Amino acid sequence: MTKKRDFSTKRNKKRTARNSAEHVKTAKGRKSSSTRWLKRQLNDKYVHEAQRLGYRGRAAFKIKEIDERFKIFKPDSTVVDLGAAPGGWCQVALQRGVKKVVAIDLLPVESLGGLVSFEMDFMDDDAPDVLLGALEGVRPNVVMSDMAHNTVGHKNTDHLKIMALVEAGYYFARDILEEKGTFIAKVFQGGASNDLLALAKREFETVRHFKPPSSRKESSETYLIATGFRGKKD
Repeated sequence: MTKKRDFSTKRNKKRTARNSAEHVKTAKGRKSSSTRWLKRQLNDKYVHEAQRLGYRGRAAFKIKEIDERFKIFKPDSTVVDLGAAPGGWCQVALQRGVKKVVAIDLLPVESLGGLVSFEMDFMDDDAPDVLLGALEGVRPNVVMSDMAHNTVGHKNTDHLKIMALVEAGYYFARDILEEKGTFIAKVFQGGASNDLLALAKREFETVRHFKPPSSRKESSETYLIATGFRGKKD
């Protein structure tokens, strides 16, 4: 008699592997893009690690990786965070010895020891003066920006809006940074504009683009990292 082979173990292994990723049930009225976002969040190791470590979002790992690569945070220094919500970058900066973070965002940022935050638009005319008042005459060692406009789906329009934020952040940073300071900004679609890069290369010792490992592969985001501020070169 032919002996039957037991395939149950193999089937169970396949089933386990197939079910290792979280699945999202479809819901009436939910857009397919929302379902894809939820599935991506559920299966994102950085989301889970952020929850485990108490970070306010997976973006905290981006600034951690930037700091590990470029050593931007200095003990007892001051940092300005543009587009700070929900506050993950502020958390990392303070954990790494920064004395004070002055932050701004359209959305509120929950309080932290050493954090002064403002719920307002950085592009408002009053915003620079509000931030300067909070700095109390101290020049920051780092100005970092994770700001990004909501996209409208038109490539050229989206690019112009994003670059307007990057340039506004840069011109603010060059007015307030201490000598040897650092400017960081999120950029898209091939990086910063040629004019901005040319200016940054005159005013900083080193300028480069860097995509942190935690930045999603499908995302076009990268970061402009300008270190060693020399001063304004008008």
